[in-house]
Amino acid sequence: MSEDKEEEKPEEKKSEEPTPDNSGEGVQSETISELDRADQIAERQARENTRREGILDREEALAARKAVGGVAEAGQTIEKKEETNADYAKKVMANDL
Repeated sequence: MSEDKEEEKPEEKKSEEPTPDNSGEGVQSETISELDRADQIAERQARENTRREGILDREEALAARKAVGGVAEAGQTIEKKEETNADYAKKVMANDL
């Protein structure tokens, strides 16, 4: 048994060491995958920016319609009712002032 253990140790060391044939492949494939990943991120950011521009355009159009439409921030307009002389006389007689 002790002979088997001694033989296994050198084999493990050999498999851990990189061979000259494939030593460059790992680095290159990692670089390519990083570049692909960066391209994917850039594409996603471009799509998101386009989507946000559309949303911003709609928000600006809505704000412009509110400003031109004379609508208050709460979405309600205040209507002033003009009081006629007859209505004023009724309030005075009823003591509602």
